[in-house]
Amino acid sequence: MTAYIIRRLLILPIILLGVSILIFSLTMLLGPLERVALYVSDIPHTSGALEKLIDKYGLNDPVYVQYWHWLVGTKNPDTGEIKGGVLRGDLGWSHTAQMPVMEAILERFPPSAELALYSVLPLLGIGIWLGVQSALHHNKFIDQVLRTFSIIGYSFPTFVFGLLMLMIFYSFLQWFPPERLSQWARVIVYDSEQYTQFTHMFTIDALLNRRLDIFIDAARHLVLPVIGLSYLNWALVLRVMRSSMLETLRQDYITTARSKGLAEKVVINLHARKNALIPVATIGGLIFVGLLSGVVITETIYNLHGMGLLYADAALRLDIITLLGLALFNSLILVLGNLTVDILYAFIDPRVRLS
Repeated sequence: MTAYIIRRLLILPIILLGVSILIFSLTMLLGPLERVALYVSDIPHTSGALEKLIDKYGLNDPVYVQYWHWLVGTKNPDTGEIKGGVLRGDLGWSHTAQMPVMEAILERFPPSAELALYSVLPLLGIGIWLGVQSALHHNKFIDQVLRTFSIIGYSFPTFVFGLLMLMIFYSFLQWFPPERLSQWARVIVYDSEQYTQFTHMFTIDALLNRRLDIFIDAARHLVLPVIGLSYLNWALVLRVMRSSMLETLRQDYITTARSKGLAEKVVINLHARKNALIPVATIGGLIFVGLLSGVVITETIYNLHGMGLLYADAALRLDIITLLGLALFNSLILVLGNLTVDILYAFIDPRVRLS
């Protein structure tokens, strides 16, 4: 088990190096004007000043030299100050957010992370349970209903479902509002000196500040986007779990377990379901990484100001530097997510530990 995890950790730097080279190669498709934006926030419009900046930051140097400067930064010979450098967290200047790209990411990441944390548990838990029930009642009425449910959910447009949810639960019933906080709670969170934002995830910060009223308000605002993301992804998890469960139930060791006289619940819960979770772990990891990266339509509909909205705004403004910084950040999340899934494999399937 330890050797398996160490092997995966040793591969991680190689993958990250490959990702950084790929992202850097995309920056090389840009002209010098766009690449200068990695180092300065205000690009001069005069040709002479622009050429000086290009020479100053070595944008005409060989590609491998430029890659090294992009990775670790460039040193100003006059002041000794190091500018740029992905390893130093300098991803350039975001003209969309009017701040450094890394600061924009750190500001927009907590809403997406909070939404992902609250969505992944019902998404996977209920999706797995529905998939198991569908497989156990194969071709029966329950299976037909759940398959219809999954087809509708899988084909339902995200924006249509989100707007319907807002129409019913906000416009008519006035239960669950959009955005992240009500006005009274926003005043306390941002203006009160007694309130500290530890993680910028409002539900968690409310508990740390012992403000149950703010926790309830923040949770109310999360209900609709969590239901929307869960329902639209239940269909995928259900279908994968159903197929995997049906295949597992046909295996010889399931027949052997039943022939020993084990109770059906023991056979299903202890032997079948655990082995059927392997493909679901892959799907679940990718879904969670996708949620962390930001869900553009959901965040737009509910005005959550997370990573998804930053992506959309940067794309509309053709802010290439911000988009490349987001791509690099999301690549890191994806690599770490895949590493986590690989480690989960070892816990779910003992055969993986020996491979």
